[in-house]
Order: sequence, then C-alpha cells, then structure tokens
Amino acid sequence: MTATAAARAEGRTTAPAGVSPMLRRLAEERATGALLRDRGTLYLADGQVVHAESPATPGIDVLLTTGGTLHPDGWWEAVDAAGTRQRVGRYLVESGRLTDGALELCHLGALYDAAFFALAPSGAPARFRYGAAHWFGTVHPVSVASVEAETLRRRELLHGIRPDAATDTAPLERDGGRHSPAVPPRQRAVLALVDGARTAADISHVLGRPAFHTLVDLRRLAAAGLVRAAAPRPLPPAPAVPAWAGAASADADVALLRRLRDALEAL
Repeated sequence: MTATAAARAEGRTTAPAGVSPMLRRLAEERATGALLRDRGTLYLADGQVVHAESPATPGIDVLLTTGGTLHPDGWWEAVDAAGTRQRVGRYLVESGRLTDGALELCHLGALYDAAFFALAPSGAPARFRYGAAHWFGTVHPVSVASVEAETLRRRELLHGIRPDAATDTAPLERDGGRHSPAVPPRQRAVLALVDGARTAADISHVLGRPAFHTLVDLRRLAAAGLVRAAAPRPLPPAPAVPAWAGAASADADVALLRRLRDALEAL
C-alpha cells in the first residue's frame, strides 16, 4: 500500500508530501504569479491554482473545439475580445457560447490534466514569476493540496495498471500485428493512431482528449501486449567530408598564414 493510500485508509486528512515543496511554500505565502517548471506552468492567485498548461497535453482550446463543444471561430473571437483583459472564460459564458457548468467542468479537467504533467518529477530548477496571470482568466480556484492529491492519485493509477512508463513519452508502435483482439472504443481510437511515430501527446492532440486519459489507455494496451514503445531510431550518419574539402581548407589556412606573415613583415 502506498503512503497516500495508507493515509486515506486511516482517515488522515493531511496533504500528501513530495510533489512540490516550492508550490506548497507559494500556497502558504498566498502568492500570485506563474510557477514555471520544465514540463509546464501553474498559475496561482492568492495561493490557489487557477490555471495550468503543459505541452504534454492539449490546452483548453483544443478540448473545447475538437469535440464540437465550441466552434473554433467562437474561441478566437473570445480571445480577441477578452484576452487582454484576462476574461476569455467569462466572455465565453456571457456571450452565450458556454454555460457556467460546461466552462467549469472543462476548465477543471484541463487544469488537473496539465498540472499532472507540470508537476512530474524533475531535476530541473523551477522559477516563479510574481504577478503573472494567464489570459484565460480565473474560473474555479483549486487548492494546492487538492492539485497535489490528484496528481499523486493519477500516478498511483498509472503505476497500478503497468509500472513501466515507457509508453508515456516515446514514439509508439503496435505489438502483436495488425489484427488485434477487440478492445473498448476509447482504446480502439487510440490504437488506430499508433503508427510508429506518434507519442501519447501527439495522439491526445489529434483526439482532443486530456493526455492523462490517453496514458491510461496506452498503459492498458501495453499491458495487453498490443502497444509498445518504439526502439530509438539511430541518428543518420554525418555526411562524409570529401577529400577536396580538406585540401581546400588546408590551402585556405596556408594562404591566410602567408597573408598574415606578409602583413607582419610590412610593419
């Protein structure tokens, strides 16, 4: 049993440790600004998380528009009209394009998904830009303790499905041939996009789904022997330098040295 699961079983309510001491310190300070990590950014307002983004997962624009919840024209109109005032989310509701519930549900899903990747273990230094705010605006602030707890819950879920994380970031290829046994529709859509080049993030962007859900599907497919991480491709050999190039270089060096010698002798 993991530490988080043990605490949950014992009814303890203390927040789990080990995600980001810096994030906790910022929460205690009730800081406002952007925490920049190597796999994503968390935006805080008064010590609470109000937005998150990561290149590993589709942003809220992709999540809203790919599935047809919002037309792309409506999205860009909102960005143009309210982006500089950091009120894009509220503009979508006030203009009748989204309901409050739809906005909050989609934004929270995107926030927790991006935070999971942004808070991935890393040895790279993090930075905090005080006062920075995201142009989407505040929708539903979430406590740092909730974000950390959900991040740890997701890590445990993935580990429980398959401890090997190779399929999370590597290009993916099918395992077991093209004729695969029946899988649920969600996994079938993911499997159809495995082509030896796409990664989990690529597949998530094509499908317009939160990337964590794709990781879950891929680990289940890998556990079933249907997907595997593709072997690293060798780098192409460096082009051979023709023999004349070396000679020309040598000749140029000699000519340069002669000109330098002549110039020094003329002083």
